[in-house]
Amino acid sequence: MIMVFGLRFNRMELAGSLGDLGTLLPLSIGMILVNGLNPVGLYCGVGLFYICSGLYFRVTSPVEPMKVVSAYALTTGVAAAQIQASALWLFFFLLLIGLSGLMAPISRYIPKPVVRGVQLSTGVLLVTQGFKFMLGTTEFQRLQHAAEPYLTHQTVGPLPVGVLIGGLLGIMTLLLLNNRRLPAAIAVVCGGLVVGLLLGAGEGLGGLRPGFHAPTLLPFGFPSADAFAVALAVLALPQLPMTIGNAVIANADLSIQYFPQNGRRVTQRALCLSMAAANLGAFLLGGMPMCHGAGGLASRYRFGARTGASNLIIGAAFVLIPLLFGEDVLALVSLLPMSALGVLLVFAGAQLALTILDLQTRKALFVPVVMLGITLASNLAAGFLVGIALAYVLRSEKLMV
Repeated sequence: MIMVFGLRFNRMELAGSLGDLGTLLPLSIGMILVNGLNPVGLYCGVGLFYICSGLYFRVTSPVEPMKVVSAYALTTGVAAAQIQASALWLFFFLLLIGLSGLMAPISRYIPKPVVRGVQLSTGVLLVTQGFKFMLGTTEFQRLQHAAEPYLTHQTVGPLPVGVLIGGLLGIMTLLLLNNRRLPAAIAVVCGGLVVGLLLGAGEGLGGLRPGFHAPTLLPFGFPSADAFAVALAVLALPQLPMTIGNAVIANADLSIQYFPQNGRRVTQRALCLSMAAANLGAFLLGGMPMCHGAGGLASRYRFGARTGASNLIIGAAFVLIPLLFGEDVLALVSLLPMSALGVLLVFAGAQLALTILDLQTRKALFVPVVMLGITLASNLAAGFLVGIALAYVLRSEKLMV
């Protein structure tokens, strides 16, 4: 183990650094292929966000695509310029919220059961998405018309190859989850890469030509007024409630649980300003809107990350690989089967969902359960808003559940 300014560089930090790839890689690949985002700018932006977060917060800090923006973008195929415009909108909103101190009164009136409801709902969504990756039923896989788009084999006998890979890697994860010599996340990623190479995902590696590929500023030009109008209405504003609930309030709460001594820098204000800076970078580099999701934090923690070293490890990889290989970086990230990413998502989601275990009363438990139902039927933003109202209504002694 190597210690540098309180940051631990060891195999557990390496393993934990891989924990949030389950959401990051599929959504980023999808937005590159479907929406035309620039892979060099996108992944360099991701890497810089990881590095800066690790250096400032000093504890492990997740980097995730903003789910509402990415889901809408993938399902509707909006132009890259509109995604770029949404990143600038989100920069302004998060900067305003962070600098004005609005998060303090907002969070003061958010009851604990609502925070747990956000964490439960996000966790269940991650578990569901993980199994969808194994079954081949996510929107990205449907758009590619294959459960494992980069593998030459889609079935092994009667079994879909994703189910077989996911099942084997899931068993491996259960066996190694608390193993410090061979951490589970390293085993899953390495095992997935070996499977990808054996089943044909490495065909594009022959065309790799190392060089230096610097990202381009504003690769799509400055967005038009129409692009900004569409981005505000269908991308930025729908994203805000989920960002406030999950990436700010729930994430700060989870950081306090995980790092009561070392996580003092992970404040709601700092999270807002950190995400504001990341989205300004995404706008300039033609990347995707990004946030600090509670699900990613739970995943990184579960797989062993504790310090900002995990961010420096994965961040350096995300910066150096696209600088070295340019747009051919997709040939490398597509080596990892979708089902392997699904395994990471299942265990990350389960870790996050189990935070409700500290709720003691029926009324307190009722709120996150209702929020989960609304989230599954509609979206997390709606569940968050209804959960706040429900929590206050249930404070009446006249109401029982």
